[in-house]
Amino acid sequence: MKSTRKFFGNIPVLYFLFLTIVLVCWFLYAQHIDVFDLYARRWPAALTMVFGSFIAGSSPEGSAAIAYPVFTLLLDIPPPVARNFAFAIQSIGMTSATLLILGLHIKVEWNYIRFVTLGGVFGLVLGTYAVVPLVSPVMAKLFFVSLWLSFGIALWLENRRPERQVFDEIRNFKRSDKINLVLFGFIGGIISSLFGTGINIFTYCIMTIYYRVSEKVATPSSVIIMTIETILGFFIHAQVLRDFQPAAFEMWIACVPVVAFFAPLGAFVISKLPRKSIAQFLYFILVVQFFGAMWVIKPSPWQLAMCSTVLAVGLGTFTYLARVRRASSTEGAAGSGG
Repeated sequence: MKSTRKFFGNIPVLYFLFLTIVLVCWFLYAQHIDVFDLYARRWPAALTMVFGSFIAGSSPEGSAAIAYPVFTLLLDIPPPVARNFAFAIQSIGMTSATLLILGLHIKVEWNYIRFVTLGGVFGLVLGTYAVVPLVSPVMAKLFFVSLWLSFGIALWLENRRPERQVFDEIRNFKRSDKINLVLFGFIGGIISSLFGTGINIFTYCIMTIYYRVSEKVATPSSVIIMTIETILGFFIHAQVLRDFQPAAFEMWIACVPVVAFFAPLGAFVISKLPRKSIAQFLYFILVVQFFGAMWVIKPSPWQLAMCSTVLAVGLGTFTYLARVRRASSTEGAAGSGG
């Protein structure tokens, strides 16, 4: 009896309940449409989300990091449609991944989640109304893939140091840390308003480079943050702005059963990998994302110059942050030793 009780106690009940509700609702809706015709037209979106949702659950990149460039650059889907689809589909995939993370009691950093989410809510709302109309999607994409690659290089350099220490939480959490996290969450929320994702990877950079939180903890934490952000983004576009396009809805319906399984599968797989393997997986994603954007966009010389500048400045900034944190930790250890 004890072993049975222990087994059922380890089952992520909320995840299975959510999965059941989603699939039953999808099946009931599918009775009223021509499913074969839907997949004949929308199979590229469903195939893209097999990979996108797995990566969303297993890394700090949301599925929109895969879907947005594929949809806008390869499938010629308008950026607003790709963004709205990203919010909608992540509301299923990342919610299921979050419920699995919580149900399996995977370690997360709650201070990171709370304060980044607080800033992210305001950033998402401001970005949706004030920033999105002003920014070229192509230029924004080039900027951010360059910034993320600079972070990946900086993290790789840090992990090459044999003496590098990582932690399961933000150590000596102070008021200044709360302000930092809210501020970076605010900026990340603006980024998410453009692409349907971004707050997760942007704040993950700070967590792993500056606060030296383990990739094994920062990754599931970033998934929870993006889940909250994406549900809010979906609500804004579907219920407040009411600009949720029929094409976005069609792709959403086609992809719901895909992401409901593959996003939590990614979260489960990543929970079983060692920290360095998670970091190596992230390096791979960031490199592929950068060169994939270069191949598809074929940037002009001026755009290439912008990418190079962002790479250089980003790498300098992230390595500086890492050095500052190392110096402050060394001084703190020396002070406590004295």
